[in-house]
Amino acid sequence: MDEKVIICKDLTKQFGHFTAVDHITFDVYKGEIFGFLGANGAGKTTAMRILCGLSYPTSGKATVAGFDVYKQQESIKRNIGYMSQKFSLYENLTVVENIEFFGGVYGLSSSDIRKRSDQLVQKLGLTNEAKKLVGALPLGWKQKLAFSVAIFHNPHIVFLDEPTGGVDPITRRQFWDMIYEAAASGITVFVTTHYMDEAEYCNRITIMVDGKVEALDTPSSLKERYKAASMDEVFYQLARGAQRSAD
Repeated sequence: MDEKVIICKDLTKQFGHFTAVDHITFDVYKGEIFGFLGANGAGKTTAMRILCGLSYPTSGKATVAGFDVYKQQESIKRNIGYMSQKFSLYENLTVVENIEFFGGVYGLSSSDIRKRSDQLVQKLGLTNEAKKLVGALPLGWKQKLAFSVAIFHNPHIVFLDEPTGGVDPITRRQFWDMIYEAAASGITVFVTTHYMDEAEYCNRITIMVDGKVEALDTPSSLKERYKAASMDEVFYQLARGAQRSAD
């Protein structure tokens, strides 16, 4: 795990006088499960939008899959997958129609889409639901399908923005099994979550507080450093420390 697929150096994003992302620096490696954690408003989503080629930074440097976030946004988009908790699938299209649509968006050939679509439907156990509208599926199945569609084109990196919000614990665990499988195949997984127990599943995690990177290490090293029994405690200590500094 030594090939860097995301490189950030002093990346900053300002909106007027407000600094949403404040000189963040980190690297992410090929095949790594990289957790990007922080409370609402910490700057996670803003930073992720820059890395996905959806927003320009104010200053600093970053490359994603070898492409520059200032000059090569379209190349970044072609080499990543993205899944959001709020919107990833069209609920008024069937399972197969969603797969075919996103396969086309990602530039796959019709023959490739057909072949991979059949394989994916079988793998997910959705053969009987293939022609059902996605809106009729339980949330857990929607999330599994959305993740599978996000990596349908074998991207270098997949960005997951709070992908397990609202699903039950068993489905969450099954979803993480899919993440492990993707990482084992060489896909880098960049994931934000507000479930601190999920941070334990990541190879390394960054904790953002008020736009800054307050910690970056493996979960076990962070717990040891902060003499904490869980990532919840680590996060609480960092958030309280930042609050005291502001006061």
